[in-house]
Amino acid sequence: MNDSASAQSAFSAGVAAFQSGDYAAAGAHFLRALQADPNHAEAHQWAAGLDFRAGRFREALERLEAACRLAPDNAKFHADAAMTCWKLGQRKAALRHAEKAVSLAPRSHAAHEFLAGIRLPGPEYLQVIAMIQSHLRPSTYLEIGVQTGRSIALAGPETRAIGVDPTPRVAIPLGPQVSIRAMTSDDYFASDHVSADLGGQTIDLAFIDGMHRFEFALRDFVNIERRCSRRSTILIHDCYPLTRLTAEREAQTDFWSGDVWRLVLILRKYRPELSVNVIATAPTGLGVVRGLDPASMLLSERMPEIMSEYLALDYSVLDDDQAGLLALYPNDWEKIKALLA
Repeated sequence: MNDSASAQSAFSAGVAAFQSGDYAAAGAHFLRALQADPNHAEAHQWAAGLDFRAGRFREALERLEAACRLAPDNAKFHADAAMTCWKLGQRKAALRHAEKAVSLAPRSHAAHEFLAGIRLPGPEYLQVIAMIQSHLRPSTYLEIGVQTGRSIALAGPETRAIGVDPTPRVAIPLGPQVSIRAMTSDDYFASDHVSADLGGQTIDLAFIDGMHRFEFALRDFVNIERRCSRRSTILIHDCYPLTRLTAEREAQTDFWSGDVWRLVLILRKYRPELSVNVIATAPTGLGVVRGLDPASMLLSERMPEIMSEYLALDYSVLDDDQAGLLALYPNDWEKIKALLA
């Protein structure tokens, strides 16, 4: 017969010991809790935490699988199991638990970040941008959506970098050739600042990371391309959504990519001559567009029609072949370099 009162008492003592750093005592208390009540899910989880801390990942996973069976709707149990499976190299099991954690806690930023890391392993997008910057060494760089400045700070000292953001919150030092325009991108491109900011040069490299709605990204793409050369590169963030909820046009969660994915479909349909790929980098992919044509007017001339068409497109269009439709590309630097040749 289970002794739930004794189990809970031992569990509470174990938590207190753990929090004070006495892990040996904590383990003994959790063991007593489970002897009194083998169905104490939290005791399984905390005991798993001790195993995980000691590098006993298989033992930790056994505990966590038990916790998940006993409390299948506990997002934290599934998140911990996902992390442990990942440590053991069990990618499919990690993905299954991570997806379950996200479904149970749809507004958990941490759960989404971990799921993104499993689905899109390898260097995350800022690391990829840093490698691209270093490889291309552009003379000019334009960034739409500066936020705290983490991405524009990656521009090399030889690069004239312009950041455009209506409400920049730059929190890190920027290089001497970096300028920030505190305005919307539409206003910026309508102004006479562009040519002066770039010293009359074309844009060698651009990064679109502004509003998370495809129509804004589409306008930014059109405005940037006409100021590029055929050798230029345009990067686009948030092209590979994680879930339907995080891909809504209005933010429903802190982890939000919006519907920028529609822009990839637009470019692939209406501009098939372009090289369009989405690097599989966490958290939500990085689009790379090459083979630009500054003289093309197709997108601007047909913009109302295109916007109407893609506003009516449901997320479910991605259900059968998201990777194929969005041109997912390996997050492998040697392969990425081939895109930039």
